[in-house]
Amino acid sequence: MSLLTLENVTASYGASQALFGVNLHVAEGEVMALMGRNGMGKSTTVKCICRMLPAAGVLRFDDQDLVRLPSHKAARLGLGLVPEGRRCFGDLTVHENLIAAARRGAWTFEKVIELFPRLGERRGQLAYSLSGGEQQMLAIGRALMTNPRLLILDEATEGLAPIIRQEIWSAIKQLKAETGLSILVIDKSVKELRDVSDSATILERGKTVWQGTIDALTDDVTAAFVGV
Repeated sequence: MSLLTLENVTASYGASQALFGVNLHVAEGEVMALMGRNGMGKSTTVKCICRMLPAAGVLRFDDQDLVRLPSHKAARLGLGLVPEGRRCFGDLTVHENLIAAARRGAWTFEKVIELFPRLGERRGQLAYSLSGGEQQMLAIGRALMTNPRLLILDEATEGLAPIIRQEIWSAIKQLKAETGLSILVIDKSVKELRDVSDSATILERGKTVWQGTIDALTDDVTAAFVGV
């Protein structure tokens, strides 16, 4: 069953059209990679899903129409976003960041620090003083504390040191193996995406140009639409 459905979604920034027909389907328990070069519409698609940008077309979550919903109501349906750039609350502690938007469910503070032990060690530390990698862990933990049905990771490893990137990828693998959580992951690391994803959707100039299982994603396709 499709948890998230986008069909022929279009969107604009003022007079400038950014999406020209995005099609995307994420099933319950599926990990999907949303791929494409920079500027091809991936983050814009995320903004449309999370209702931060007006969109036209079919946009449904759990069979509910998202198009006319404000962002806070979409979030309450079970959309958990880890935004590009992390956007932690710098003047709040790690613990305060994690509980700020927490909702009842399986994900608690204790469960998050099992996934990211560093956050437990720094629970009383202000977020602005954390390293970039620790802030990224905090952003993921904060999204999990909303107990989402779909976790959206927008460039979660961007700009991080290699060892920290591997910690993030290991956490995503753990989420997939142990929780059955649906995940939409946007990243440029094709190798790591292959390791964690069940399927992929590729955007080119604001339009879906390829969809399929991750096993069907050939090197020729990634060279044509993802490579530099």
